[in-house]
Amino acid sequence: MRWPAASKPPSVNSVGATSGRTSASALEPRGESLYPSPETSSSTTRPATRPPTRIDELTPEERAVYATLKPERLPEHVAIIMDGNGRWAGRRSLKRFLGHQQGAKTVQFVTETAARIGLPWLTLYAFSLENSLRRPRAEVSFLMRLLKTYLDDNVERMMKNNIRMRSIGRTHDLSHDVQEHLRAVEEATSRNTGTTLTLALNYGARSELVDAFRRLATEMKHKNLDPEHITEEDIHRHLYTADMPDPDLLIRTSGELRVSNFLLWQIAYTEIFVTERFWPDFRGIHLLEAIADFQRRERRYGGIGEACGEVEEDPEQLKTAVS
Repeated sequence: MRWPAASKPPSVNSVGATSGRTSASALEPRGESLYPSPETSSSTTRPATRPPTRIDELTPEERAVYATLKPERLPEHVAIIMDGNGRWAGRRSLKRFLGHQQGAKTVQFVTETAARIGLPWLTLYAFSLENSLRRPRAEVSFLMRLLKTYLDDNVERMMKNNIRMRSIGRTHDLSHDVQEHLRAVEEATSRNTGTTLTLALNYGARSELVDAFRRLATEMKHKNLDPEHITEEDIHRHLYTADMPDPDLLIRTSGELRVSNFLLWQIAYTEIFVTERFWPDFRGIHLLEAIADFQRRERRYGGIGEACGEVEEDPEQLKTAVS
């Protein structure tokens, strides 16, 4: 394999990132983190600005949908559960592996559209821990070969589109040659400044939380820290996604209404968009349509929306209303 020259890969290792948002260096009454985060390297910090757009490279159909969007309200992070490869093949009386092959092509189509509109973060659920444990061994082996082929065939396109690729999950449990391919592409694309494509591989959200709790427990023991002062931020900075913003939008293909153990901590306030379309038929225009739907929603984060009526703040009047 020949890879474009690059510097060090981003510091996301096989058990997840430990760099991330900086926590407070001392406990405050506000409940800020007691434990400072490790320093964040330049290769993992969140982009200060959105990547530049290349709208002229969109298809005419994509440009028509993009014209209806408000660029200032584009999501910062879109995550996708890519589902339906096998059913796509079954509907066509094809072997399952052909559905996976077509799904791999879709990854690059969608990623390039994301890069053209300047989407900072795109995370794809490529291979779950449950896939590894419950799928037939022959299918798992094929998926790993397909992953290596995808990486070999698309690294030059990633470079051309200024895409930085990373991976999260228990990738240390994947075969040595798969790990080598991942490291090579992460290193080759590490200086790119456009969309960050994160592949969730051998990933499970519950396993991510277990790994985070283990690292936090080790840190507490080493520093003799009091567990009473643990904050959400302390847990966050030990997640695989510590240096990434939480997803604004989660897309699931194939019509299934579940999150399948994907980014459970991170999607607490994520908007969810489900399409009946199988992943191999999903294209950049469908990503834009999902974003259009996202922009029509009101995100309240547990607060009160504009359409919820007037808020009565007089305690006496509230008493009268309920008596």
